[in-house]
Amino acid sequence: MDFPNELFYSNDHEWVKVDGKNAYIGISAHAASELGDVVYIDIESDLDKITKGEVFGTIEAVKTVADLVAPISGKVLEVNAPLNDAPDTVNNDPYGNGWMVKVEIADEAELNDLMKVDAYKAFIGE
Repeated sequence: MDFPNELFYSNDHEWVKVDGKNAYIGISAHAASELGDVVYIDIESDLDKITKGEVFGTIEAVKTVADLVAPISGKVLEVNAPLNDAPDTVNNDPYGNGWMVKVEIADEAELNDLMKVDAYKAFIGE
């Protein structure tokens, strides 16, 4: 299973890719494989901010429905609208086109609470 080194990971299985003052957020390949085939993603298109630790949407798979929990806080700059028509992108390309939201990072110190790749691998028993 693929775990990019440059990402930060949460214990809720979201990942964060920092791009300057902004960040992309999605779910890990591990989470996607545990969920199974993703059939629907529900993130409000007019979402204006996310708060660390709070639910910002849901992801539905054949097996279950799971909450998307914000790993960091920030102003939402973009919601990945193409996922509405192709939710399985999360299974096929979780770290690329499968991102969920792009945010302007509110507090970079929150990144310190997330795991780097080796800690995440240990967390999931990889």
